[in-house]
Amino acid sequence: MLTDRQLFILQAIVDDYIHSAEPVGSRNLSKQKGVSYSPATLRNEMADLEDMGYLEKPHSSSGRIPSEQGYRHYVDHLLLPHRLSKKEIQNMQSLFAQRVTEAEEVVKQSATILSDLTSYASIVLGPEIFQSKLKQVQIIPLNESAAVAILVTDTGHVENHTVSLPESLNSGDLEKIANILNDKLEGVPLYQLHNKIMNEVAGLLKQHVNSFHDALEFTEETLQKSKQEKVFYGGKTNLLSQPEFKDVDKVRMIFELLEEDHTIHELLKPNQSGLTIRIGQENANEAFEHCSIISATYSFNGSPVGTIGIVGPTRMEYPRVIGLIEHLSKDLSNALTNLYTKRS
Repeated sequence: MLTDRQLFILQAIVDDYIHSAEPVGSRNLSKQKGVSYSPATLRNEMADLEDMGYLEKPHSSSGRIPSEQGYRHYVDHLLLPHRLSKKEIQNMQSLFAQRVTEAEEVVKQSATILSDLTSYASIVLGPEIFQSKLKQVQIIPLNESAAVAILVTDTGHVENHTVSLPESLNSGDLEKIANILNDKLEGVPLYQLHNKIMNEVAGLLKQHVNSFHDALEFTEETLQKSKQEKVFYGGKTNLLSQPEFKDVDKVRMIFELLEEDHTIHELLKPNQSGLTIRIGQENANEAFEHCSIISATYSFNGSPVGTIGIVGPTRMEYPRVIGLIEHLSKDLSNALTNLYTKRS
């Protein structure tokens, strides 16, 4: 358990190091505004924080830098909300004030503006659900507790996944469900599937399948995976301006991995709807062990459809980046909903 003084010192060191990229010494820390402790007191407390794993001491310096544990404690307990400047808000609002008619363009521009505002690399997983339509659904029983759902879109994309099978549904029920879905949902844009199920399919399920609630839940689970995604980037070369990424081989590996779809999906896979912060070795790939990745989901009609992410050094300006990414995800969600509500 850290004392109030240790918490104050840890916060001051993280804030200083984020902006300076230089190890923080006790003498320089004592001269900072708001710091009333002597260099000797700070030195002792910093040594204790190092022993507890919150700080590290680079070999060539007498100062300290935050460890991953220190950053995690800072993010979880010491982070102060960042108030976005009027210019930052205006820059984001200008994106959505343009007469953009395609979701892909809105998402692509979001990646660019986020990298410009943060000076880090941005990645946006943009769904293609707004362009694609459902062509066919097949449901194949595997055993008594699972079935495989095969979804085909008009673009030729085929996706299959396993769906839990309620005990109350038999193979005859699955055949009825598949027939209803193909009859009512063929040619329906993927983003309209949920509304179509609630407004038209649900009534038919109630008429033709005994276990209506299980059938409806199974139907939604069958179709919820029907989301293809594109990846949009902004400012990947911004990483080169960070002192942590002077190693060309290290940066090259990061760039190469950022081009791999499965790596991107693993890195940006949210723990839940909302904000996710992964620091250093919390990331799925060891090439990103010196990076922090902050991501947030964005929605359409209240349902998460994509993810916005920022990749930067662990010495990331967390309060500002979190403020920007949360604001942008809300604006993007509203813009997509407004764009496609008008079309429907």
